[in-house]
Amino acid sequence: MTPVPLHLSAAGTGGVWYPLVLALAALGGAVLLGGGLAAFLRRGSRSYLLVALALGTLLARTGVAVAAELGLLGAGVHHVAEHGLDVVMAGLVIAAVYYARGATGGAST
Repeated sequence: MTPVPLHLSAAGTGGVWYPLVLALAALGGAVLLGGGLAAFLRRGSRSYLLVALALGTLLARTGVAVAAELGLLGAGVHHVAEHGLDVVMAGLVIAAVYYARGATGGAST
């Protein structure tokens, strides 16, 4: 049984399935971002904007993966960019919770 690599070692080595996975990830990220933006437009609060931006990082991560697959980003830049987007996402979610709690005066019980 041949092990399947879970991470690309070089551009273009993902086989036939990798572009399909990237396309599905892009579609999912776009749908989530669209939902987040729709919620922000409906509510208009800073917390909703921060959540929408956090969801946007999912789509951005897919963009980084596509750029790496096309050979536009090196492995090191790809790795740092994805982890950087993880940090940005976590920061945006924490900020959204902080602003939501401040707007309501604390957690409701």
